[in-house]
Amino acid sequence: MMSTVQEIGPSSTMAEVLEAYPGAQRALFRGYHLGGCSSCGFEPTETLEQLCHRNGNLNITEVLEHIQKSHEQDLKVELSPEELSTWRREGRPLRLLDIRTREEWEAARIEGATLFTQEIMSEMLGRWPRAEHLVIYDHLGKKSMDAAAYFLGHGFTNVRALRGGIDAWSLQIDPSIRRYRLE
Repeated sequence: MMSTVQEIGPSSTMAEVLEAYPGAQRALFRGYHLGGCSSCGFEPTETLEQLCHRNGNLNITEVLEHIQKSHEQDLKVELSPEELSTWRREGRPLRLLDIRTREEWEAARIEGATLFTQEIMSEMLGRWPRAEHLVIYDHLGKKSMDAAAYFLGHGFTNVRALRGGIDAWSLQIDPSIRRYRLE
């Protein structure tokens, strides 16, 4: 399970909200069409109260509850490195999808993974079974949840995001995979 979420409230900046709830922008867009494009975006220094006020005086309590509920749903989609290791050891059928760049892929990858490309995207949407287990990972686990949400929205029913990405996998499961930092 993830660490305890810090308390946020009306005076929290959007940077603080996103730090506490990494999926908050996705939740705000899904629930209120906020933060997904330039016309409905927000600044990191803007408070939640300011954002709600300038968007039709949204009820701050309801918005906070929506963010928290979405976060709880995100936690159900996350898969720990230990859980993935167990699934692989047990021979559970799954596809492992790496959404990092080709350069990152060439530098380090989890054995058996598929690099996400436009061709793979077309193949996935056209031919991959929607009920098959799909585990998505990135470098640090920050973008994989967005990708998981995308595929869940396109009818894939068993999608998980690897918590902590390949970095956590290397630290907790396979230290032979080289860790790296993007600059």
